[in-house]
Amino acid sequence: MARNQKVEEQPKGVESIENALTHTEQYLEKNRKWLLIGVAVLVLLVVGYIAYSNLYSKPRELEAQVQAFYAEQQFGKDSFQVALNGDGNNLGFLQLLDDYSGTKMGNLSRYYAGICYRELGDLDNAIKYLKDYSLQDKMLAPVALGAIGDCYVEKGDVPTGLAYYSKAIDYRENGLTTPIFLLKRGLLYEGMAKWGEALNDYELIKDSYPRSAQARDIDKFIERVKVLGK
Repeated sequence: MARNQKVEEQPKGVESIENALTHTEQYLEKNRKWLLIGVAVLVLLVVGYIAYSNLYSKPRELEAQVQAFYAEQQFGKDSFQVALNGDGNNLGFLQLLDDYSGTKMGNLSRYYAGICYRELGDLDNAIKYLKDYSLQDKMLAPVALGAIGDCYVEKGDVPTGLAYYSKAIDYRENGLTTPIFLLKRGLLYEGMAKWGEALNDYELIKDSYPRSAQARDIDKFIERVKVLGK
C-alpha cells in the first residue's frame, strides 16, 4: 500500500508544478502590456540619465569651472570684493552660484562667497553662505566649519564659535586643519578660564601633531595654562 501511495503522490507533485507554471503564464499574459511598459520606462530612464550626464551635466560642470577661473584668481589675490561680485565682464562667486546651481562649482562658490564676506567684515552673510555650502570636500568641510566658528567668535558668541570649532575638529581628523582648530579652541577655553580643557587641546597638538606649525611653540601654551590652572 505504501509503495502504491508514493507512486500516486508523484503525479500530484508534477501536477502542482504544472499548475504553478500555468498560473505564471496566465499572469504574464494578463499583465504583459504593463510589464512591457515598465521595462520601456526603465530603459528610457537609464538612457535619459546617460544622455543628461553626457550632454548636459558634464559640459555644464566644465563650463562652470572655466567661468570660475577669474573669480578664483581674484580670490587668490585677496581681491575679495571683485571675487565676490565680478568686474562686469567676468563672473563673481555670487553670480556663479546662481547661474550654475546644482554643479560642484556652484556649491563651491557658496564656500568662496562665505570666506569673501568674512574677509570683508560682513559676518552675517559669511555665516549664511558658509552654512549653505554642502560639505562635499573632505578638506574644505572642516575649514568651512571652522570659518563659521571664527565668525561667531568675532560676533562675540563664544559658545557657538566653540561648538563650530569642535565640529571642525571632529569632522575629519587630519594633520593640516585639526591642529589649527585645536589651538583656536584651546585659546577660547583659556579665555573662559577652563584650564583643564585648554591643556588637553594643547597636549593633543603636541602628542598627535608634532610636525604641525601649531606644535612649534605649544610648550609655551602648555606651561602657561599649567601655571594659570594652579
